[in-house]
Amino acid sequence: MKKLEVLTRLSDCGVVAVVRADSKEEAIKISDACVKGGIIGIEVTFTIAGAEGVIRELASHYSDQTEVVIGAGTVLDAATARIAILAGAQFIVSPCFDKETAKLCNLYQVPYMPGCMTITEMKTALEYGADIVKLFPGNAFGPEFIKAVKAPLPQVNIMPTGGVSLENADQWIKNGCVAVGVGGNLVAPAKTGEFEKITEIARQYVEKVQEAREGLK
Repeated sequence: MKKLEVLTRLSDCGVVAVVRADSKEEAIKISDACVKGGIIGIEVTFTIAGAEGVIRELASHYSDQTEVVIGAGTVLDAATARIAILAGAQFIVSPCFDKETAKLCNLYQVPYMPGCMTITEMKTALEYGADIVKLFPGNAFGPEFIKAVKAPLPQVNIMPTGGVSLENADQWIKNGCVAVGVGGNLVAPAKTGEFEKITEIARQYVEKVQEAREGLK
């Protein structure tokens, strides 16, 4: 899938599911539940044992559903990014900015979303071709921080992760975020096997984002 198509699908949906799990099987069930709820951006974190296997299986399973985009998260270095890309990852997310990872992703034309906290980090990420900057951890700042960043850097596309909830998802979007990353409170029902609840929460997040965008028109 071309880089622009991946970015367009992620931004159109506006929600990326950050999938953390105790096993490969749980990760796949969480991902499927999120897709059923309308979240088509799935970030499989490398904190999962055998994460590349999860990515490979999901990429194969959804290969005929072109709207679904499978990516890799918690990618700390270029070596891990390459493993993820070879497994089928269509975007790479890091908790921090890494120059070598940025260069590798540019080489393969795979979107890179590094975690940044400061204007300086965001500027560096943009210089190295980052298409979307992940504000992480988002709960250290809050939605109002987006306006402050967009004043000197109006061109930056920001996706907060950490601190995004159903209560404030609309505020992140209204303040200028291109998408939101959602993890803990979305995937929590997996611990009790309530995957249908994940589907319902996913649906609510997508609706919140779309409603916020409608309000901006």
